[in-house]
Amino acid sequence: MGEIVGFEISSQDPEKAITFYSNVFGWDIYEQNWDYWAISINKYSGEGSINAGISKGPVDFPHGTRMQIKVDSIDEAISKAKENGARVVRNKMEFDDFFLAYLIDPTGIGFGLIQSK
Repeated sequence: MGEIVGFEISSQDPEKAITFYSNVFGWDIYEQNWDYWAISINKYSGEGSINAGISKGPVDFPHGTRMQIKVDSIDEAISKAKENGARVVRNKMEFDDFFLAYLIDPTGIGFGLIQSK
């Protein structure tokens, strides 16, 4: 629990971000899925690599980078985070293989919580 397992670059112009990061760093970027483009950075980071992607940021979190933190129980982690001053931006969402939520810590930094199914 608590392992950083990914990051997401949020942008109101994801196509421009995709062009930039693929041209500058040579990242392989995959087809869009849920307004999200997965990035393959494993060839650079080797063992222990993390997941990454570029997404079209929502209006309440339009741009920036969020880390995604793996938790054993997303419900418990959300509750504990709220008790310690975090604000929920996107409550628990269900995807095929995982649950995901986005929060903002008491200092204004956004992060994601992810729980495997």
